[in-house]
Amino acid sequence: GDGNKAIFYYIADDRVDFRELIKVFAGEFRVKIEMKQIGARQEAGRIGGIGPCGREFCCSSWMSNFVSVSTSAARCQDISINPQKLAGQCGKLKCCMNYEVDAYVEAQRSLPSREIVLQTKESDYFHFKSDIFSGTMMYSTAKNDPANLETVSKDRVSEIIELNKKGIKPDKLNPEPKSSAPKETDFNGDVLGDHSITRFDEESRKTSKRRRKPRNKKPDNPSSDTRRPNIRRPPKNPE
Repeated sequence: GDGNKAIFYYIADDRVDFRELIKVFAGEFRVKIEMKQIGARQEAGRIGGIGPCGREFCCSSWMSNFVSVSTSAARCQDISINPQKLAGQCGKLKCCMNYEVDAYVEAQRSLPSREIVLQTKESDYFHFKSDIFSGTMMYSTAKNDPANLETVSKDRVSEIIELNKKGIKPDKLNPEPKSSAPKETDFNGDVLGDHSITRFDEESRKTSKRRRKPRNKKPDNPSSDTRRPNIRRPPKNPE
């Protein structure tokens, strides 16, 4: 600013009396002193850093209002309750967990109720987990344990619920796929279609003859040889 005021931020669980400290700071810096108490989230925003997503902290880049985050946001998004992964740099739950909660809540409205038990002739199935992106729901034969898990589409779950309301129990949770009989094809015993496997040999021979270069023939008349004859010269007499 204009250099007329200095602001000191501090973190404390309770209110702290800084009147004596403010007098010391005012005499030292010759400016107006202001002490502001902030929380852990504001501290992380002041310090800054890079989050696990690879981007700058939201609290230090663009966030100005901090909304409380609870573990219900993680449960709504089917995130495992792991404090080490859910906590941010400030030691509190990550603020980004609130960004998509409304979208998850809206998407879960299209899924059948999780409290309804699906009854079949084999066994009763209890809801275990949902995947709102693929529109599937996972059911278990045990109420709180993952036993004999089966993944069912939401349309199939709604169908079974309607059947149970009428007192009808389907044979299985997932209907067996219909087996399609193999199509009959005409086969005359010749895989190559009445063609000989040597049908390309004649063409390959013609091609090889074209590519073959003619050899140089020797001259019929030896006298016409243009090479220089090897003439022996007598040795010179020594002096």
